[in-house]
Amino acid sequence: MRNLKHFFLLLLGLLSVSLAQAQKPYDVLEWKANVSLNTALLQQVHQQYDARRASLTQALQSEAGVLAYRDSARARFRQLLGPLPAKTALKARITGKLPRDGYRIEKVVYESTPRHHVTANLYVPEGAKGRLPGVLLFCGHEAESKATESYQKTAILFAKNGFVVFVIDPISQGERYQLVDATGKPLTRGGTTEHTLLNAESSLLGTSSVADELWDNVRGLDYLLTRPEVDAERIGALGNSGGATQTAYFMGFDERVKVAALCSYVASGERVLELTGPADGCVMIPGAGRARLDVADWPIMFAPKPLQILAGRFDFVDYNIIQETYTQLRQVYQRLGQPEKISLFTYDDGHGISQPKREAAVQWFRRWLYNDPRPVQEGSLATLKPEELWCTRTGQVATAFKDEMLIPQRNLNLAADLTRQRRQHSTPDLPALIRQQLGLPTQLAAPVAVEWKEIVAAKDGTPLRKLIIRRQGQVPLPALLAWPAGDAPVTKVVLWLPEQGKRTLADSTALLTGYLQRNYAVLLADLRGLGESADPEQFNDKKYYNREYRNALTALHVGQPLLGQRVVDVFMLLGFMQQEPRLQTAAVELCATGQAAPVALHAAVLAPAIAKVWVSSPVTSFHQILEQPTGKDWYSVVVPGVLAHYDLPDLAAALGPQRLLATPAP
Repeated sequence: MRNLKHFFLLLLGLLSVSLAQAQKPYDVLEWKANVSLNTALLQQVHQQYDARRASLTQALQSEAGVLAYRDSARARFRQLLGPLPAKTALKARITGKLPRDGYRIEKVVYESTPRHHVTANLYVPEGAKGRLPGVLLFCGHEAESKATESYQKTAILFAKNGFVVFVIDPISQGERYQLVDATGKPLTRGGTTEHTLLNAESSLLGTSSVADELWDNVRGLDYLLTRPEVDAERIGALGNSGGATQTAYFMGFDERVKVAALCSYVASGERVLELTGPADGCVMIPGAGRARLDVADWPIMFAPKPLQILAGRFDFVDYNIIQETYTQLRQVYQRLGQPEKISLFTYDDGHGISQPKREAAVQWFRRWLYNDPRPVQEGSLATLKPEELWCTRTGQVATAFKDEMLIPQRNLNLAADLTRQRRQHSTPDLPALIRQQLGLPTQLAAPVAVEWKEIVAAKDGTPLRKLIIRRQGQVPLPALLAWPAGDAPVTKVVLWLPEQGKRTLADSTALLTGYLQRNYAVLLADLRGLGESADPEQFNDKKYYNREYRNALTALHVGQPLLGQRVVDVFMLLGFMQQEPRLQTAAVELCATGQAAPVALHAAVLAPAIAKVWVSSPVTSFHQILEQPTGKDWYSVVVPGVLAHYDLPDLAAALGPQRLLATPAP
């Protein structure tokens, strides 16, 4: 019986293998191809951060070197942020006051940009004499935002210890959802999804959700400094989780901050991308890897001002990253001669600003802003319900203010301005702009190596030759080639780039036979990350609305948009045709669907060798992403800042009706 059971298990295993092979007869790559793109992207990440490590190591040799590194990092960060808005009237108003035990809470609304309202709670100690230190408290990703119990308790503890505390609702949380229906109900399942979708559309305009949150916070500090209770020379900032990220970006930008604390800190950097992949849109800054900015660099921008890191030993954010960050910061502060101004407080808990961390934070701030290092004890603190802390009548700025300028509408307005500016200028050098925006290599037409694999038969018996096309430093491309029998020169090559992969067309009898009868060759190819190299579903959280989120965001992080990397793939395929004797003199027509379609348009503008191109895709323009912000898979085609220079219809116009086909090649 036991042997019979083993026999059936073995038979089942053999059948499973056979079934898997039968399901993928057109796969070419002989390794686990679905992680190839991510592996290649992480190699780029490591190369960029190798350069960062070398630079920091050299800087640590002297105080002057550290200061130069700090200032360079700050300048690179500001360049990444892009142009920020002009400061306009805050139009701040207090919509309510809540007397509490030893302090009061004021409900504040201000405009960080015209008609874009920010809601916040101000905690003011009662009975204090003279001006007090002011503290900005930035919220993590909890839906309740400023009303989250742990943030209320943090603000109360600071207020009871002599600080004026300003707790700001970030976009997409609290009273500030941006993607909403007519009733103010959010259109997405959570703030992190909204952050991420907003970041995609903002990136097209050369800005980001990071910049949007930062500007709200800069204007929040501007408001805080208008308060007669606040001492402008004693300003602190702290935050937890996503709020810690906001704090890091804020203290790396705004030099008015004198003391800071980061709790459960996470930012986009080498180890984070390697271990967990890209984070939410409010964390990710396109080009941060190319700018060689890692998790420790934002705190380094703050050095040597007093900085405390609060960590949970069992946080889901890898504690080793915090330790590595702290080690780098210790070296920086020591070289600057002020090691006492950097501190790591670790508690045996997880993610969040728990009571021990709150007490440690208040003690740290009192040490540096009151010259009082005595321990702080929290005691019992009473909190309020979220609606009791609302600053608006409806609980959402979208419904409380008829003229509210939500970010999606702001982005549409910015895009309209950019379109007008483009039309006013003379005809640009479109190929040069494409190369610049996509971060393309200078040698697009470099030689390729071709690995000829076995021949398989399509369902109609058409022989399909498997190929692997390689170029140094690029992801190998799998392809299937069908060409006419005999040795006669091929008159035309039709290159197909189907979004779902070459296997979806390999069994199309009409397609293959129609081409071969006309003495055409057909090349079916999978661009990197598509077809057999598509990223596994489990690595891409559905909340991000993108089936290849980790690869698309990592590509943006390294400064090489996925769309641009796939344009390189098209040139690798063209390189194969130019090197193959039977194909060298043939005309080339390019057919692409889905996410491959924008790639084809870009490649055709850059490559005169592509005689004709046909595309079919739900993506008709970059502007469409602004009009449909909750659409799926937008990050796959995001190119930062592209709408300042061109849109997809501009590429179509450049190709003209002679090259852009209305139907696929016959």
